[in-house]
Amino acid sequence: MTGPVLAVDQGTSGTKALVVCPERGVIGTGFTAVHPRHLPGGLVEVDPGELYASVVEAGTRALAEAGEPVIAVGLANQGETVLAWDPADGRPLTDALVWQDRRAQSVCAELAEHSDELRHLTGLPLDPYFAAPKMAWIRRHLTREGVVTTSDAWLVHRLTGRCVTDAATAGRTQLLDLDQTGWSPRALDLYGLSGERLPDIVDNAAPVGTTTAFGPEIPLTGLVVDQQAALLAQRVTAPGGAKCTYGTGAFLLAHTGDIPMRGTSGLVSCVAWRLGGRTAYCLDGQVYTAASAVRWLTDLGVITGATDLDRVGGTAFDSGGVTFVPALAGLAAPWWRGDVRGSLTGLGLDTGPGHVVHALCEGLAAQVAELAEAAAADQGVPLSELRVDGGLTRSALLMQTQADLLQRPVEVSALPDATALGTGALALLGAVPGTTVADALPEWKPAAVYEPRISPDQAAERRATFRAAVAALLDAAPV
Repeated sequence: MTGPVLAVDQGTSGTKALVVCPERGVIGTGFTAVHPRHLPGGLVEVDPGELYASVVEAGTRALAEAGEPVIAVGLANQGETVLAWDPADGRPLTDALVWQDRRAQSVCAELAEHSDELRHLTGLPLDPYFAAPKMAWIRRHLTREGVVTTSDAWLVHRLTGRCVTDAATAGRTQLLDLDQTGWSPRALDLYGLSGERLPDIVDNAAPVGTTTAFGPEIPLTGLVVDQQAALLAQRVTAPGGAKCTYGTGAFLLAHTGDIPMRGTSGLVSCVAWRLGGRTAYCLDGQVYTAASAVRWLTDLGVITGATDLDRVGGTAFDSGGVTFVPALAGLAAPWWRGDVRGSLTGLGLDTGPGHVVHALCEGLAAQVAELAEAAAADQGVPLSELRVDGGLTRSALLMQTQADLLQRPVEVSALPDATALGTGALALLGAVPGTTVADALPEWKPAAVYEPRISPDQAAERRATFRAAVAALLDAAPV
């Protein structure tokens, strides 16, 4: 039996839910905002109750709009957001520390001598972005009670009573043995988490339990971390392809096959998904601030929102010599310097809002180009094109700048909600035995294709200027 599924994408700034029918496409939608608190010192936290309420509300709205039953539900999560909670009743014991939170830097500093060992074991560099440092920080500073997990395990427990996480999300903790896709006793020992009750690790498409949170009883059959869901929806299911999602941050993932690739370029090696017990892997690179950098520019009054990028950017021909390194929450791959702050240089009395918007778009695009180049270097195969999704892909200025600096075509997905659609595909795979990945995925086609409009020499010059600005920040920051 097949039929519609409910796909819920619990993200940093809100929860998006879709009811997806294999034949008719999206037949119901719902969205509920969440409000992370950005505190001094790089702290970012959110009320767990708000996360759960947003899941229920968005899912209920989508089901009401669809007006028909679904056969299963899938849940995508933020990946590295963590909290402590009571497994007896599901009560949160702490706020949720959001993936952008930097407070666990002290934990990472203490483990610096084990950084190479941890990276080989887990595929991840030592950085407070990942879950394990935050989990250890919670245990040292907030509570020893209950369990401490990524947010998905708590949400699943609230929905079904089970304590599980999927293989892809487990791979974002720095506690997963990348080769075995099981918890690593050595990593747990290094973080002081050996005695913890950790969630069971399950496939990304498999029956987990049932929930009545949305009204009728519905099986939960798909679990995944958000960026891997988007990779699946973009049909990047074999080596040689890559996608980038422009959300709160920008995240580039390149499929590497069924063997983990531990590259030397600074990218993360992690689980793409595990289906039928078989694991696929990917390389992952992160830009911590994309839409959040646009919101910062909005708060300053330079623009009125993301939809204003093209209008304001159109008032200037270029950046006017302004260089923007939008490291507003630190530098991620391939530098891994979360302590570095952003910079805006080359300002003059003739600098206008349009120049700053151009500089922001160029800074974001240059970082993504660095990630794409690193992925190509690790794989030994040049990237043919980049498939992109997320809210910022609506900006023609940003997408053209991306194609220019990458010197490759940028294909904008016609699917506006790739993460949710990938989640829905996994729910369908888990609910209907015999369904293939190709059958479960929506048809992929680009809504627009941006070709480079500048020469390779011009692109190289602009990227060199950006790299020089990054180098200046690295030189100035204390180690």
